[in-house]
Amino acid sequence: MEVLGLLGDGMWQAVQPLNLMLILIGVTLGLFIGAMPGLGSVNGVAILLPITFLVPPGSAIIFLAAIYYGAMYGGAISSITLGIPGASTAVATTFDGRPLALSGRASLALVTAALASFIGGSVANLLFTGFAPLLASVALSFGPPEIFALMLLAFATFVGLGGDDIPKTVFSICIGLVFAAVGFDKITGTPRLVFFDISGFLHGINFLVLAIGVYGIGEMLWTLDSTRGKITKSDAKMSVKGIVNDSKEGMKRGWKGTAIGSFLGFFVGILPAAGATPGSLMSYGVAKMVARRPEEFGKGHPGGVAAPEAANNSASTGSMLPMLTLGIPGSPTTAILLGGMVIWGLTPGPRLFVDQSEFVWGLIGSFYVSNFFALVINLAFIPLFIWMLRMPFTILAPLIFVLSVVGGYAATRDMHDVWLMLGFGIGAFFLRKFDYPLAPAVLAIVLGPIAEQTLRQSLLMSKGDPTIFVDIVNRPVATPITIIAIILILLPLFKYIRDRRRGTAQTPSG
Repeated sequence: MEVLGLLGDGMWQAVQPLNLMLILIGVTLGLFIGAMPGLGSVNGVAILLPITFLVPPGSAIIFLAAIYYGAMYGGAISSITLGIPGASTAVATTFDGRPLALSGRASLALVTAALASFIGGSVANLLFTGFAPLLASVALSFGPPEIFALMLLAFATFVGLGGDDIPKTVFSICIGLVFAAVGFDKITGTPRLVFFDISGFLHGINFLVLAIGVYGIGEMLWTLDSTRGKITKSDAKMSVKGIVNDSKEGMKRGWKGTAIGSFLGFFVGILPAAGATPGSLMSYGVAKMVARRPEEFGKGHPGGVAAPEAANNSASTGSMLPMLTLGIPGSPTTAILLGGMVIWGLTPGPRLFVDQSEFVWGLIGSFYVSNFFALVINLAFIPLFIWMLRMPFTILAPLIFVLSVVGGYAATRDMHDVWLMLGFGIGAFFLRKFDYPLAPAVLAIVLGPIAEQTLRQSLLMSKGDPTIFVDIVNRPVATPITIIAIILILLPLFKYIRDRRRGTAQTPSG
């Protein structure tokens, strides 16, 4: 009952005129910041951080958190309408959101994304409110072996993302892992895979540059090739009745993905240095793995939109938990928020809930209010996004190209990355021509650095003994996750052997 009283006080504080105005402005700004390729919540919060010194600290953190919320919603917009991920957290949304838009069902994709985001945020808010101290201690118990086991499980889930052609999927994963290893080795500090001694490769390959190249430039070239220069436009339509019907269909077909994303995203979000991007990608893989018809994923399934969108919103709230309770940022955006809190004279950690109770519960209350207004504002702008899709592709193609180039440059402000992005786009086009799956490569470049670093740290801890991952006595969390991951990785092999045996048994003898 005490928690409910504190939450009520926090929500009352959040709806005060100044805070409510900042929430509305923050959510709206975040929506468009998230939709702009190359910006995302990290850049949006960093750019607008100086403005917060004009208001009290409590209002400042509410404003920045509202931008964070809005950006999580907004990332899906360009992913669905243009095929360009607005942020790394929305890459998985492109897998099914873009095919839905191309088939004239952009409204279904956008409504499903908005509702899944709202549900994911709501579930995360309830978990945050009720179990903050307990979940913080769980997150703290996760060391390198546990995080590597989780990454291994993620790889296991997206072995099936490439369909039944396992060799092509493995090849795609390996390409992604190679790109993930470019730059300085985080353990030894030595450069590696610096192609042709080009200095631009020293800072590694930025994930957003690769994602925009693959899903922006590559998608544009693929569409131009498939239409053979004909003037095409989407027949997307929009009406109030359509929104209601799309809401029903989106939740009917996407409820499983929404549930998976809401809980898995929050759990991954609370892990220090994980964040919303791995959470959304893992949720997509798990949702496809447990789907009744997994072959529909990647072709325009609402569950493929619901899972990552529920996950990235849930993870954004989850990443706040270690920041407030432990003083450890759970994502790049919360690292900026942490810096802001220190500047405002606040010390994140266990004592914050006691010493600055009004500040903390005002922020938690704002999560609920921001989540509601983000849903309302997002739904209100859907007609505008549908209108964009009605433009002929001869107009959209140059727009996609310009946004991709600007987004690729904005991510690192380095022309090397712009040329790299164009190269990725051309490479992705040819991979699609030869039926190679792109999703595993994109996922591998996200999770590869985390997996490699935690693997090496774990082996350093155990002096090279790999049994640290299956040590049930000392690592009771890592062991079951590792075993499940190994089973999932071997399942396609078992399926292949079974099919071969059935084929041999059905072939009549000479």
